[in-house]
Amino acid sequence: MNLMDAAGWLDLDYKPKLPQDLSKGIGIIGAGAIVTECHLPAYRMAGFRVIGIYDIDRNKAQAVAEQFKLPHVFQSVEQLLEHPDIEIVDIAIPAKFQPETVEKVVAAGKHVLCQKPLGESYQEAKRIVDACEQAGVKGAVNQQMRWAPGIRASHSIIQRGWLGTITQATIQVNVLTEFDQWPWITKLDRLEVMYHSIHYLDSIRFLVGTPEYIYADGAKYPNQLCKGETRAMIHMKLPGEARGLIHDNHNNWAGQDDWSATFRFEGTEGMIKGTNGLLYNYPVGREDTLSFISKQIDPGYWFTPRLTGKWFPHAFIGTMGELMRSIEEDREVENSVQDNLLTIQMLFAAYRSMEQNRAVYLEEIQ
Repeated sequence: MNLMDAAGWLDLDYKPKLPQDLSKGIGIIGAGAIVTECHLPAYRMAGFRVIGIYDIDRNKAQAVAEQFKLPHVFQSVEQLLEHPDIEIVDIAIPAKFQPETVEKVVAAGKHVLCQKPLGESYQEAKRIVDACEQAGVKGAVNQQMRWAPGIRASHSIIQRGWLGTITQATIQVNVLTEFDQWPWITKLDRLEVMYHSIHYLDSIRFLVGTPEYIYADGAKYPNQLCKGETRAMIHMKLPGEARGLIHDNHNNWAGQDDWSATFRFEGTEGMIKGTNGLLYNYPVGREDTLSFISKQIDPGYWFTPRLTGKWFPHAFIGTMGELMRSIEEDREVENSVQDNLLTIQMLFAAYRSMEQNRAVYLEEIQ
């Protein structure tokens, strides 16, 4: 393979796209670690305009505002919504508080970027969708893994047809996650799939399509701190003869040298294999890797483009940037709340499958 020829195949158009107008004002509700480690660093990289922040813990909000030089610390959600320069509200709070908060935000005519999961039940997620539709505003969900370099590059390869007919989508994770850094999450009955593998469910749906049914199993680790599952295996019947598998374990105590976080997407014409770099040294992480082979280009050569950026924080530019672009272009958001109902169906089909030990069709989740 000539290196000059190869260069064209390595331009995968995977980086988040920005709106033409960067001046739209953003208000943030929530001042937790996800905001300081991901949202605000990403927005600073992109040049987005953050007007201010609110949190029930005023001191925490004040500290975040000082760290990121935000102009305003609001006393209440209502005060944030009254600010005339805020057009978009970025919600970064636990899912159980989200429906009521979204209803306040959209009633004020603001567009909204919701946290994932969209709701703690399908009914709560639908409540958010209905609120956005009735208010006539755009609602998006922070399913930012769609913009992680390895996933977005894979999407580019698949969309170009280089894999042919998709046959298999696999995401496997074997790491140690210290869930006690989020004390509230340790008290939940539903943990791993609700707050972690939901990203993999959404990414596989984004890449390959919505599954017909899901068969899932979740498990705990002996004497673990958390109430909910910390391991999951999820099988999906995808469109046609394609199948999907998520295998996620958060209890690998052997050390980082033994950790792994990989993805593999296969088709009749090609294959992709790669790593999710963030999880090899979370939260610092490293860049994703990706290699692909295609009969349509060279059946004997694995292309290995160098990807820059990471899932955290760079992919958070993608979710907010897409919402801003959809407002600018007056179109539906790729990661809209309406679209996310399919991911929510996958999520709760997985939990029903765990509870009933059977395959659960997505249409059952209504």
